[in-house]
Amino acid sequence: MRAAAARAALAVVASITLSAPTAAGSATASEPAARGLVIEDVLGGDPAGFARASTPRAFVFPADHGSHPEFRTEWWYFTGTLRAEDGRRFGFQLTFFRFAVAAEQPPRDSAWATRQVWMAHFAVSDEAGRRFAAHERFARGALGMAGARAAPFRVWLDDWAVDGADRGLAPAVLRAREGDDAIELALSPGKPVVLQGDAGLSRKSAEPGNASYYYSLTRLPARGVVTVDGVRHTVRGEAWLDREWGTSALAADQVGWDWFALRLDDGRELMFYQLRRRDGTADPASAGSLVEVDGRRRPLAAGDVRLTARSTWRSPRSGARYPVAWRLEVPAEGIDLEVVPWLTDQELDVSFRYWEGAVDVRGRAGDRAVRGEGYLEMTGYRDG
Repeated sequence: MRAAAARAALAVVASITLSAPTAAGSATASEPAARGLVIEDVLGGDPAGFARASTPRAFVFPADHGSHPEFRTEWWYFTGTLRAEDGRRFGFQLTFFRFAVAAEQPPRDSAWATRQVWMAHFAVSDEAGRRFAAHERFARGALGMAGARAAPFRVWLDDWAVDGADRGLAPAVLRAREGDDAIELALSPGKPVVLQGDAGLSRKSAEPGNASYYYSLTRLPARGVVTVDGVRHTVRGEAWLDREWGTSALAADQVGWDWFALRLDDGRELMFYQLRRRDGTADPASAGSLVEVDGRRRPLAAGDVRLTARSTWRSPRSGARYPVAWRLEVPAEGIDLEVVPWLTDQELDVSFRYWEGAVDVRGRAGDRAVRGEGYLEMTGYRDG
């Protein structure tokens, strides 16, 4: 991604949040200036003045659950699949993004002054109701409107928030409400932290510094209430957290990615992201992990995984054609999976348009049949 595009995307986000504030100090996706961007627009460009993810580092918890403002971008990405007492299934996403619009704080004598912009996405998938709802908010990183801290853990934007423990992230409570849609979920500690990539350094291309620091909590038991169209449903299920921060994460010839976060019923989890080049090929930096029942991680390189698109869906809003069903194979592990969406339309029609939704998994692992659930994210798909 070229520097001009990254600066332009950040300028649009900044203009929404750093100019005339609303009464609450935030904005919604109804702001027309923000429409039509794609999230990878802020993951390339000129890194001057920002720290970069270049070499492995020692992770320190709970400190690293908090913010890293010396880097340009950062996110706390919660997804999960839930089941009500009557068997009805719901998926959810609650994500907090931090963008630095400048490497240094500009000198301004104002309590509103900040170089940090926050964006949050909240989405619910209702399988039985055939409904997907996505919501977006923006806020300055000033006056307590949005932010993150490590101990006790909290990340928030207005009243959308995740509140956690003094010494770790879980147990935690997720809360978000927009109109008739809401979640209030308690997450319990599950598997230990998984450091992705090279001891937590996730390289996105061969260019030095095109990387992020990346860790996951792949299985967090969840219980609580999901509200859809004003109707409350008591639910249980499991959640997944992805944490990344960095400065430049995509190379100029990369346009997006296909990211899988899958929980299998044999107690393992599989994460894989396929980075896509402009010519349609997969980048050799594509990578992932197979997490064993005991939490041990087996790294997966680009050549370890075969991805085949099975079917596509074209968005009536953006015109983008997404490969919503996939075959995912890990031959060395005897894994052969079909990944299918609960709903074909799980496109977030927000400022940074992308597809993110709940999926089912079925197939084989060695001589055993396996099933599972998880989330699939696809970015960088345009008209065509």
